[in-house]
Amino acid sequence: MPAAKTKQDLMTVTVAEYKKLEKLVSDYPQQLRENPDSDGVSPKDILGHRAHWIELFLGWYRDGQAGQHVDFPAPGYKWNQLKAYNADLRKQQSDLDWGQTHAMIRTAHDTLLTFLDRLDDAELYAAPMRGGNNDWPTGRWAEAAGASHYRSAAKYLRARKREPVY
Repeated sequence: MPAAKTKQDLMTVTVAEYKKLEKLVSDYPQQLRENPDSDGVSPKDILGHRAHWIELFLGWYRDGQAGQHVDFPAPGYKWNQLKAYNADLRKQQSDLDWGQTHAMIRTAHDTLLTFLDRLDDAELYAAPMRGGNNDWPTGRWAEAAGASHYRSAAKYLRARKREPVY
């Protein structure tokens, strides 16, 4: 459920959730970082995924503002194909290591904050995002791609730390 209704709220929740994630990531156990779970997903995959989805959001916004067709969630995929899309993304990012995906999420977060800083409350919350094909304002999309994704990534990483390592 989105928490933010203003730019200030959005910036606050985005920074707060990222700080929690960054604290967890910065001292994550070495032996778990690239160790896949039963679904074949590793903690480093989670970081790469979250960074990628921020890039997707920024692309959706850019394309919508330009009056172009927006491919949701990505070219060639429908929302009901997210499992396949995410599996394909993991294959594309398979050569990346923990350090690279950690750098990606930091860069994506910084890019997201820069983007949000350029917009005002009206641009974030007064109307649906152009090209979004629903009634979500830009701020809600940004929260879904940023703070909400950071929160779910942290939840996953904490759960993986509690699992026994074989």
